[in-house]
Amino acid sequence: MSNENRTIIEVDQFIEGLPEEIQEITSMLRKIILEASREIVEEYKWSMPNYSYKGLVCYLQTAKEHVKLGFHKGNQLQEGVGKDFLEGTGKTMKYITLKKKEDIKPEVFTTLILAAMELNEV
Repeated sequence: MSNENRTIIEVDQFIEGLPEEIQEITSMLRKIILEASREIVEEYKWSMPNYSYKGLVCYLQTAKEHVKLGFHKGNQLQEGVGKDFLEGTGKTMKYITLKKKEDIKPEVFTTLILAAMELNEV
């Protein structure tokens, strides 16, 4: 499944400016998100990549030493499929912190992304 026409230049440029290890993690997460569903749309908002489907689904927030895969309705995911993975004290947004490539769990993340999309069906 090709993601070629589904990526946007703002996110390409954002990723190019990151430290190498963080760049790799961010690129891998981007691929997982886009491959989770053909319906997901990549956007660049609030100075970071965001992904939406009938509303906001998830985002990638980067720092020097980690990347956060965040979910806009993470509080609802935390009550179900995300309870063992999501962290954060925000009212609605929750996230997973990744410090190295080995932290990436494609199957788990895909499940969370699909569940987050489902929340926007209501």
